[in-house]
Amino acid sequence: MSNTIRKANLLQKRRWRIRKKVQGTAARPRLCVRFTTKHIYAQAINDDAGATLVFLSSLDEGLRKQNLKANVASAKALGTAFAEKAKAAGISSVVFDRAGAPYHGKVKTFADAAREGGLQF
Repeated sequence: MSNTIRKANLLQKRRWRIRKKVQGTAARPRLCVRFTTKHIYAQAINDDAGATLVFLSSLDEGLRKQNLKANVASAKALGTAFAEKAKAAGISSVVFDRAGAPYHGKVKTFADAAREGGLQF
């Protein structure tokens, strides 16, 4: 097994382990954040209904002008923008899902910016 496949398998196992414990509801949706090599994706998910309530990425029209990449500075900007969009949709409290990524650096910066924007988790 190649090293790339082994790392992908370990990441998937971490995602499953986290998802066993983190469940989103209508009152408190799951805030899932995913960092690729180029972009950042964040969404609030109601797992009971299987529906995405709020979605925001660095590819959105308003944020594309800022030329956001998958780094710490962009994570802060996107976290603040996501909190504003979630508050506008009536979401004030979420459960944080880091999607298998370690909770430091970009992930921690995104979470702190979302908290500063008014989300509780």
